[in-house]
Amino acid sequence: MVTATQTLQPAPLASATGWNSGWSRTAVTERDADFELVQRCLSGDEHAWEDLVKIHTRRVYGICYRFTGRDTEAQDLTQEVFLRVFRSVGSFRAGEGSFTVWLSRVTRNLLIDHYRRTRMDRATDSIEDQLPMLEQRGAIEGRTDAMLAGREAGELLQGALARLSPELRETVILRDIEELEYREIAQVLNVPEGTVKSRLNRGRAELARILRRHKVAL
Repeated sequence: MVTATQTLQPAPLASATGWNSGWSRTAVTERDADFELVQRCLSGDEHAWEDLVKIHTRRVYGICYRFTGRDTEAQDLTQEVFLRVFRSVGSFRAGEGSFTVWLSRVTRNLLIDHYRRTRMDRATDSIEDQLPMLEQRGAIEGRTDAMLAGREAGELLQGALARLSPELRETVILRDIEELEYREIAQVLNVPEGTVKSRLNRGRAELARILRRHKVAL
């Protein structure tokens, strides 16, 4: 159903110690457009459903990828998210927040379910395990240093993100990658804003600590 994920790449992961958190000036317009699309979906408009998926697939895939660190797994989870959305979109209420917040909550709930299901089988590679592979890449003849350094740093950042606890990881993803506001993250996670800020500070500090161990520029 959601074939667009086959060509998607996650958004660049920014510095672990400070992100641009500005809210888009077009947020209100996007909210109205989403509400209109949802209403058309509920009325049975198949084209509206296709548009809704097309608009939000990259966001959902990005959250899934940053949480799992695996492309194929993220694509499968993205499919599952939109299946859930298809079944439950009627429960969306515009007065209770934006569609983006509602969709992020659906995504988050699925990821937590997936994390619990796979906890016993999961063997996440540590950063130490990744370093030999990165060093081997550095010996490739004819490499472009700047591009390689950027790719390696990105992989280390993703590895560091994977080492955070789920509650810290999801908070960092929603704030510093998806750029949701604190109140919106509180709605997604169903926790007070103070808890969001506390988790974000802890998550950023832990990321910085991990990256400093491997001398990644912050």
